[in-house]
Amino acid sequence: MTKRNQAVGGYGERCAVRHLIEAGLRPVARNWRSATGEIDIIAWDGPVLAFCEVKTRRTAGFGTPAEAVVRRKAHRLRRLAAEWLTATGTSADEVRFDIVSVLLPRRGRAEIEHVRGAF
Repeated sequence: MTKRNQAVGGYGERCAVRHLIEAGLRPVARNWRSATGEIDIIAWDGPVLAFCEVKTRRTAGFGTPAEAVVRRKAHRLRRLAAEWLTATGTSADEVRFDIVSVLLPRRGRAEIEHVRGAF
């Protein structure tokens, strides 16, 4: 991954966190890593623990950012969520897997779509 792509991704994650907070979610972890992968954002949405995958793109030329979350990525995120719950000793009656799609136009504000319960 190039430094430019890392910068775009980092900016997208900051936009996503801001959006989630404004929507009433309470982030508890960002960029949690294990040997098998990374969870972008973990946040409480009331009593529901949401594991969020953030996808950022500069254009929709290759599809929307959310379309980049394929079955394999969803499966990995589920496995990582179980690892996080075990590692932290956190319990939740309900968990959810969300996608936060961030599109960065050439000018203006980022376009953010939060898909709750995406998979």
